[in-house]
Amino acid sequence: MNRTIKTLIVDDEKLNREELIYLLNNFPNIEIVGQANSGEACIMETMKKKPDLVFLDVEMPEMDGMETAASLKELKHPPLLVFATAYPQFAVQAFRYEAIDYLLKPYDEKHLEQTISRIEKTLFHVEEKEQEVANKLGIENEDGVIYVDPTEILYLQSVDKQVKIVTKSKIFFSKKTLKDLEKRLSTFRFFRIHKSYVINLHYVSKLTPWFNGAYNLQVFGRNESLPVSRNYVKPLREQLEL
Repeated sequence: MNRTIKTLIVDDEKLNREELIYLLNNFPNIEIVGQANSGEACIMETMKKKPDLVFLDVEMPEMDGMETAASLKELKHPPLLVFATAYPQFAVQAFRYEAIDYLLKPYDEKHLEQTISRIEKTLFHVEEKEQEVANKLGIENEDGVIYVDPTEILYLQSVDKQVKIVTKSKIFFSKKTLKDLEKRLSTFRFFRIHKSYVINLHYVSKLTPWFNGAYNLQVFGRNESLPVSRNYVKPLREQLEL
């Protein structure tokens, strides 16, 4: 894993906190960012340090673990919760707060290992999904937003105040400008060849002289010829390493 899991330990007993921290030190992805000895302190520390994960004791004076969990769930970005307690009867109630696990004291190291593994899968799977969406081009239509993999796009064409997006299998239309889409795709190998066209360099199949220094270009899987303005010919050829 290439990141750590920021973790807050909450227990009114100092020795219990120290024991759990000692056990968690065996997991390189776990970064202890703080401790709290009450529900109120837990909420304050969570708002301040924004942990990914909170190990939360159930039996605490004044504000117990269940009340604390209810408050944490109201936060904009609530952390994952693992309840840690000596009392098994609270398990059903704990999972109503979407707890990822329920650990009994004294801690079983094997169970803790399984818990951390589940947490890693949950957190990093979410991150991968977010990254996957972030790397796709969102196209709004009447049905919502369609996410298109840029590596599937052959070319984009500005047509009648919208942009036609031609992929290997489908054609989409976007209300964004060609310039906006070109900027969005800047981390991929897209190149402007004309005021109305941006192409994916990976799919260029043929470049043919036309007239006045201009060229025509074809992409794999399509029969149409795309115009290459003469001002773009030289940089295009350099990009294609011709």
